[in-house]
Amino acid sequence: MSSLLHITNGDHFTEKLQSLSLKGDIITWREMLCEGKTLNSVGSESFWKTRFEFLNKNYKVSKSWFIEKTLKEYRSLCNHKQQDEIVLWFDYDLFCQINMIAVLSWLKTHRKYAHISLVSTGKLDESDKMYSLHDLSDEQLLSHYAHKIELTQDDIEYADYVWQLYCSDNPIRLENLSDYSEFQFDYLSGAIQAHLHRFPSIKNGLNDMENNILRLAAEQKPANRKVFMSEIHKKEAILGFGDIQYERALVRLKPLFSSFKPVRLTKKGAEILENKTSYYSCLQDNDVYLGGALKYNFLFNTESSRILKL
Repeated sequence: MSSLLHITNGDHFTEKLQSLSLKGDIITWREMLCEGKTLNSVGSESFWKTRFEFLNKNYKVSKSWFIEKTLKEYRSLCNHKQQDEIVLWFDYDLFCQINMIAVLSWLKTHRKYAHISLVSTGKLDESDKMYSLHDLSDEQLLSHYAHKIELTQDDIEYADYVWQLYCSDNPIRLENLSDYSEFQFDYLSGAIQAHLHRFPSIKNGLNDMENNILRLAAEQKPANRKVFMSEIHKKEAILGFGDIQYERALVRLKPLFSSFKPVRLTKKGAEILENKTSYYSCLQDNDVYLGGALKYNFLFNTESSRILKL
C-alpha cells in the first residue's frame, strides 16, 4: 500500500486523477454535506445514520446504494492507516468546501500524524470566472499538484472549528467568523457566506438561490426547462450543486411558475420577487436543516446582511 493517499471531491474527478497516473491510492469522498442535517462527529454511527435518513427521504437513496457507494468508500478510507502523506482535492464552491472541512475534521481525529496538503482552484486569471478542477487541463492539474498547499496544524484546527460551527444549531456563530485570512483556505469565507445566504430572506421568505431562480425566469424568460437549468448552474456556481438539487428547488417553487416551456412566473411569483408578499408560510418546514441549524428558525436580513433568530 502506498504511503501517499489522495482524497477527491467526486467520482468524475477521481477518473481524471487516475488518468494522470500520480503515485498513491485514491479515495472518493461521496457525500453532499452542504445539504441536510450534519453531526460534528464525522464517521460515527450516528453521523452516518443521520446522513442516510436525509438522503433516503429527500433523494430516494436506497440503503444498498448508500452502503455500496458511500460507506464502503469510507471504510476504505479507515483502512488506509499507514499513509503519512494525504492530498485533498476540493473545489472553491460550497458543496466542496463543506465536504473539505468535514474531511479535515475527521483527519484531525483519526490521522493526527499525517502530512496533509490541499489542491484547490477558483480564480486563475483576470476574468471573473471561477475555475473548477474539472476545468483544468492535465498540465494545469499537474502544476497545481506541484504547488499544493501544505496545511499546518493551525489550518487543520481551524477547518475543524468551522465544521463544529457549521454543525451547531445556531448559524449566527458562523456569521461572526472574521479570521479566515489567517489560514490557508482561500475559498472558505466565500462558501460560508453562500451558506448563510441560504436562510430565508426577511423580505419574501425565499433565500438567495430561490430569489435568483425567480429573477432568471422573469428577466431572461428561458425557452424551456433545459435552458433554464443551464442558466441556474451559471448563476449559482458558488454553490456547486448538480441538477438534482436544483430540481428539488424547482419542485418547492413550482406554484410560482405558470409554465416551464417557456419558463414564466405566475402573478404571485412576480409579486414575491418584487417583495410585495412573502412565500415563507408556504415553504416553512420544521425538518429542513442546513448543517446543524433548522433553516426556517432563522431569517436573513438583506439590508444588514445579518442572520436573525426567530
